[in-house]
Amino acid sequence: MAAQWAAVALTNRERPDLVAITGDFVAHSQLYLEHLSEIVRGFEAPVVCVLGNHDHWAGGAEVRRTLQRAGAEVLSNSHTELTLRRQRFQVVGLDDAYTGQAEWQTAVRGLRTDLPSIGLSHIAEEADALWRVGVPLVLAGHTHAGMVTVARLHELAIGRLAGHRYIHGLYGTRRVTRGGAGAVYVGAGVGAAVMPLRVGARSRREVTVFELGCLPGTFSEPMPEQDPGPGREPTPHQTYRRAAKVVKNEQRRARRAASPPHSG
Repeated sequence: MAAQWAAVALTNRERPDLVAITGDFVAHSQLYLEHLSEIVRGFEAPVVCVLGNHDHWAGGAEVRRTLQRAGAEVLSNSHTELTLRRQRFQVVGLDDAYTGQAEWQTAVRGLRTDLPSIGLSHIAEEADALWRVGVPLVLAGHTHAGMVTVARLHELAIGRLAGHRYIHGLYGTRRVTRGGAGAVYVGAGVGAAVMPLRVGARSRREVTVFELGCLPGTFSEPMPEQDPGPGREPTPHQTYRRAAKVVKNEQRRARRAASPPHSG
């Protein structure tokens, strides 16, 4: 948990008005939910978040309750209105698209057009739909920046093989345009997927700080805006398999909970 606590300390040192986390709070089980609660409570600013595919595979309801008990606001295809520094704005949060939980039409229902909005989505590709309905900046995760970025392996693994258009960093444009354009930032996150391995400069764990209300170019930034990759839509079989894994894991947990204890 050293990396997670370091991220909390770094975040608090920046004194943010809001902490946004875009999912995958757990990896494969619910063993560390108590630690998750402690970590989320460690943030000194309000926390708003969405769930990721690993959260749903490990138990979305349990992860959601843990986050809520820790004081975080979990957005599941919904939006909320916040007031920070006497400025009102809206945060739209999509449930995980990778496991088929995202419903952006539901999330933006009733969204006010007279207030600015930002979006949270575990999968960055959902930004395209949010841009069209007036959410110009979307924060996302899921890819862990590819984890191995030597020789552009992250672009091969996450882009060409996994089919993601957005891999790591800032894509699109933050300037006011017509036609539903916008920007999405894909964070590298703090944890890891499958293997606890990060190799290469672009793969480093990160806490990203955003200064909202500043014009692009106002100050130096570490990453320029990028064009998206070609991407590839998941096949119907892939979509079904990812969603079915959520149900299968829920059924397995239910059977375990119903099994009587055995004496040894």
